[in-house]
Amino acid sequence: MMAPTTTPTHSSVSTLSPLPLSAYNPFTLHPFSTPKLFFPFIFWHHVITKHTMPTPHCFLTFSFLLLSCHLLKGQKDTDFGQAIDRKLLGLKKKEKLSHFKFYWHDLVSGRNPTSVSVVPPTLKLNTTTAFGLVNMIDNPLTLGPELSSKLVGKAQGFYASASQSEINLLMAMNLAFSEGKYNGSTITILGRNCVFHKVREMPVIGGSGLFRFARGYAEARTNWFDYKTGDATVEYNVYVMHY
Repeated sequence: MMAPTTTPTHSSVSTLSPLPLSAYNPFTLHPFSTPKLFFPFIFWHHVITKHTMPTPHCFLTFSFLLLSCHLLKGQKDTDFGQAIDRKLLGLKKKEKLSHFKFYWHDLVSGRNPTSVSVVPPTLKLNTTTAFGLVNMIDNPLTLGPELSSKLVGKAQGFYASASQSEINLLMAMNLAFSEGKYNGSTITILGRNCVFHKVREMPVIGGSGLFRFARGYAEARTNWFDYKTGDATVEYNVYVMHY
């Protein structure tokens, strides 16, 4: 008597069926959040759990996904900006707050002025505020209010009259220090200076050397002003956050 023939059931034949479309959506996956990590895992997990060889359809899908990941990686590598470890720039310490006090001397008269007009005001405007005036400066910074006091640096940049209704200056200058450990380091100030106000506040927008990544503000108070010559001495108190 011949043994009856049996038709293989679904449980005795293993097939690799395509994954549902949602399985290929990187935004619906957990715990993986990127295609680079998720897709290889899904593919080989499906192969291992089914104990069979993948179909050509899955091979093509997997190859396409690997190519996409490679292209994405190449795009990231060619970016001109990237995050780096802050320690590479020596930013290992915590920020500290420093206070600097010195005197700024604006000398527009005499044989060797430190403040020179490079753009005169337009006469057609008929203004009393010298609107449009631009002065380049290389003003000395001293410890005391006297010009003969110890020199600690120079204020290099320019100021410009930026108001038609009052004497209001746009200040753009680097405080280039030459004293002690700050020699060669600079603090950059860019702000509004209403010269006849008792106290003027201007922001510190950066710096170099020991003042890399600096931020803070400066307070200016007029110490002395000569109406005849235009010379002035201004007390500066600068508060800087830096590393």
